[in-house]
Amino acid sequence: MEKIKHSALEDVIAMASACFIVAQGVFFLQQGGLLTGGTTGLALLMGHYTGLSFGKLYFACNLPFYFMAWWRISRRFALNSILCGGAVSVMVDHIPMFFTPASLDPAYCAVIGGLLLGVGMLMLFRHHASLGGINVLAVYCQERFGVKAGNVQMVFDSAILIASFFMVSPWIMLWSVAGAVIINMVLTMNHRNDRYLVVYAK
Repeated sequence: MEKIKHSALEDVIAMASACFIVAQGVFFLQQGGLLTGGTTGLALLMGHYTGLSFGKLYFACNLPFYFMAWWRISRRFALNSILCGGAVSVMVDHIPMFFTPASLDPAYCAVIGGLLLGVGMLMLFRHHASLGGINVLAVYCQERFGVKAGNVQMVFDSAILIASFFMVSPWIMLWSVAGAVIINMVLTMNHRNDRYLVVYAK
C-alpha cells in the first residue's frame, strides 16, 4: 500500500487543533489540582511553589529537548515542536480569560485531562511535531529503537509522579496517576508505526 504524506495545510490545521486540545487538557489538570508526568507535570509542580505561570515554566523546561529534537530527529520536527510548545504555553495561561468553571471533581479532571492530552499529543506525533520534553525522547526512541512512544512516556511519567508523592495528598496523587495512565494508554494503542501509514519529509 502506498504511503500518503500530509499536505502543509493539513499539518497546520492539525497542529493548531492539537495545541488547543492539549491546552484544555492541561487546564483541567490545573483545575483539579492534579499533576502528571513529563515537563507538563514538572511545570505544574513548580507552579505550586514558585508562583510563576504554567506557560513560562513549561516553555523553559522544554528548551533542552527542543535542542535535542534539532540535532537528533530533524529541524522540521524541532521547529514544529517549538511552535506547538509555545502555543500551548500561551493558550493555557489565557484560558481563564474565557472559561472558569465553578467546581470540578478531581476524578473528572483526571479522565478528561488525560484523554485530551493523549489525543492532542497523538495528533502532533502524526503531523511530525511534539510538545517538546519527554515527547521528543519518546518519538526518538520509537523511530530509532522501535520502542513504543507510549511506553517510554510512561516510564518517565511514573518517575516524576513518584518524585511528587510526598508533595500532594494521596487522593490527588491517585487521580494524577490515573490521568497519566490514560494519556499513555491513548499513545500506546494509537501511535504505532505498524498501523499508521503516513510518512514525513525531512
